[in-house]
Amino acid sequence: MSFILKKNTKEETVEWGKMRWLTNPANTASKHLTTLEVIIKPGEGHDFHFHPNQEEMIYVMEGQLEQWIEQNKETLNPGDSVFIPKGQIHASFQMGQKPAELFVVLGPCADNDLGYEIEEVSDQEPWASLRD
Repeated sequence: MSFILKKNTKEETVEWGKMRWLTNPANTASKHLTTLEVIIKPGEGHDFHFHPNQEEMIYVMEGQLEQWIEQNKETLNPGDSVFIPKGQIHASFQMGQKPAELFVVLGPCADNDLGYEIEEVSDQEPWASLRD
């Protein structure tokens, strides 16, 4: 059992927002779940990518999200969520005036301290021009 206090979590700033690592192999010895709190700044997004060996669930706590899975998109609002099978290309873009606040779960953990794996594809077609 592990209590996860905010003051003991790692926060990472990225160009599109912030990620706070809640559970992963480094801070809880988790083997099956990597969980994050994600904040996407207004007008920004986590561009097209995939997780080769991880499933993902994104739950919208605040804000509005343009969520893509492959070439399909849906607008998600607070209380909505999306399940993304492993290897499926996806992207999340904030649509409103306020930051989008998300709770994200990936599993199983990747074999590294963060328990997270990612392959970026936003510079490849059709992903590079899909939102044009």
